[in-house]
Amino acid sequence: MKRRWVKVLVVVVVVLAGLFVAVDRIAVHYAEKEAVALAEERYGYGAGSTDGFTEISIHGFPFLTQAADLSLDHVTLSAGNFSVNTTANAQGDHLNVRRLDLDLHDLAASSLTGRSASANLVTGRLTIGYEDLSGVVSRLLGEGGALTVATAPGGAGGNREAALRITGTWNGRPVDTAASVAVAADEFELRVPGFGGSRYTWRVPLPQNINFTAARSTQDGLELEATGHQVVLGR
Repeated sequence: MKRRWVKVLVVVVVVLAGLFVAVDRIAVHYAEKEAVALAEERYGYGAGSTDGFTEISIHGFPFLTQAADLSLDHVTLSAGNFSVNTTANAQGDHLNVRRLDLDLHDLAASSLTGRSASANLVTGRLTIGYEDLSGVVSRLLGEGGALTVATAPGGAGGNREAALRITGTWNGRPVDTAASVAVAADEFELRVPGFGGSRYTWRVPLPQNINFTAARSTQDGLELEATGHQVVLGR
């Protein structure tokens, strides 16, 4: 009889554990879905393109325990194919962001139903394709012809400015000139000295207190590193 009760107890424990895991996963899925909706509403991620996307993952188990404490250890956000415009709102200035990845650590929420939270540390990266940069440069500089933006040989960067090269045809003549992208706060600026010192600045919708800290031109695209402390999310 004693062994039978032990077996019954084990089965009950296993069933309850399974139910807890199932409920926990349902809860975290709902929380992630709500967080995606808030991010798209507040920052415009996923907008401006038919293939735009926003994904949020809440890490750590169990989620319900973290939620009860109004704190989360680690959350990741990925968004892509959303459009940004220059601060001057120039004609044809829309630029597609290929991807934004943010790692948020030590989050504290104001309440279970609140629309705001804070993260102790955020690190991330924003990536822009050269094809998209080429398109916006061709539109902004005008004068006919297509211009191509690519990384400059030996100019990968890694500090607050990355070197680029612009080639193609402009006003009926060949072009091969240096350019660069510099970062400051939540903005990045394209500088083209060979075209009358042309400069164009884009501001990226980021949570408060996240700043770009480095620019890097790679073979695959332009990468901007971002870091933030005591980051305010939502409102």
